[in-house]
Amino acid sequence: MLSRIRNIGPGALVTAAFIGPGTVTTSTLAGASFGYTLLWAVLFATVATMVLQEMSARLGVVTQKGLGETLVEVLRTSFWRWPMIVLIGLALYLGNSAYEAGNLSGAALGLAALTGDSEGSFVLSVGAIAALAAGLLWVGSYRHIERVLVGLVVVMALAFVATFAIVRPDLGALGRGLLVPAIPEGGLLTVVALIGTTVVPYNLFLHAAAAKRRWPSPESLSDARADTAIAIGLGGLITILIVSTAAASMFAAGLSVESAGDMATQLEPLFGSYSKYLLGAGLFAAGLSSAITAPLATAYAMTEILPIATGSKRAMHRAVALSVVAIGAALALAGIKPITIILTAQFANGLLLPIIAVFLLFAMNQKAVLGRYANGVLTNTAGAAVVLVAAILGLRLVLRAAESTEWLGITSPL
Repeated sequence: MLSRIRNIGPGALVTAAFIGPGTVTTSTLAGASFGYTLLWAVLFATVATMVLQEMSARLGVVTQKGLGETLVEVLRTSFWRWPMIVLIGLALYLGNSAYEAGNLSGAALGLAALTGDSEGSFVLSVGAIAALAAGLLWVGSYRHIERVLVGLVVVMALAFVATFAIVRPDLGALGRGLLVPAIPEGGLLTVVALIGTTVVPYNLFLHAAAAKRRWPSPESLSDARADTAIAIGLGGLITILIVSTAAASMFAAGLSVESAGDMATQLEPLFGSYSKYLLGAGLFAAGLSSAITAPLATAYAMTEILPIATGSKRAMHRAVALSVVAIGAALALAGIKPITIILTAQFANGLLLPIIAVFLLFAMNQKAVLGRYANGVLTNTAGAAVVLVAAILGLRLVLRAAESTEWLGITSPL
């Protein structure tokens, strides 16, 4: 077991991607607004992520191709090939650029919690973090980037575990929240956002691309599955800790919170300065890790689905990754409230998830490509359940939006 933990790899990229500022902010608002009630959504999202990411990793290990490559190959003579390329390309490129803005803003908020907040420091922080992410993407090999992200995941885990221990949540209420599904009045948007911030569509492309680089043959599938379960399980635990910390501190005390940055500040008079610094460190690590993985996943996906000559793929990979960082930095500095950017990205993710998951299930049922490693009845049932639940929640949210223009203000004091 210890050897598997020491060799954790592609799964950590997935965890580093979904434990970003969006997760910290959405989880904070969930706990501050609804206490422990929505923890079941985190548990569902964690299990759903394991189900879908295991498929993605299996695809990469068995075929030695990414998800985008496989879809293009399977649909090469189909009418749906180019509509699929356009849909995936636009959704990932535009969505991840907005996501990147939230990542950079969140990392800057983490620094602000550590050093003191000011408009000037926010601008400098966003610029510095964007430059750091761009530098790692430009010069770092996959293995170097992987090591950096594993380190950041460890920092996040330690920071949020320590903060959880300080606030001492109600374990009985925590258990009920995990096991008893309920959607309180005004909680639907937050449920969709919690799922969208955990089951991240672009991670399906990132994981397949990373897994094929780490494991060269199907004989390594057990290692790939263990890596997925351990890393994503840790990510789910971190999210549960964040929701529970906000429930114990903000909800229990009747305090309002607009962002995770505000939570860091408001924890200080309740539990001392250590909470502020721990949460700030966790938010910074979350922002930086996701600021690397969002451009990386976009670059993998775009170079896989577009007809690019092999010799030009590395240059295209860099160009796509760096352009996502640049657009994200521009959006982060455009004067839009960071929390608005972050929550909009989570909401969009929740609506996009069923579409990308259907593409994944389609690819995983191609026996001509995967042979005996194609999905069986049990895996297809689990995957279909994830798609169905995500689609129902997303549809309910769209219908509610059509009925009312006031729903956006219900879940949190934005």
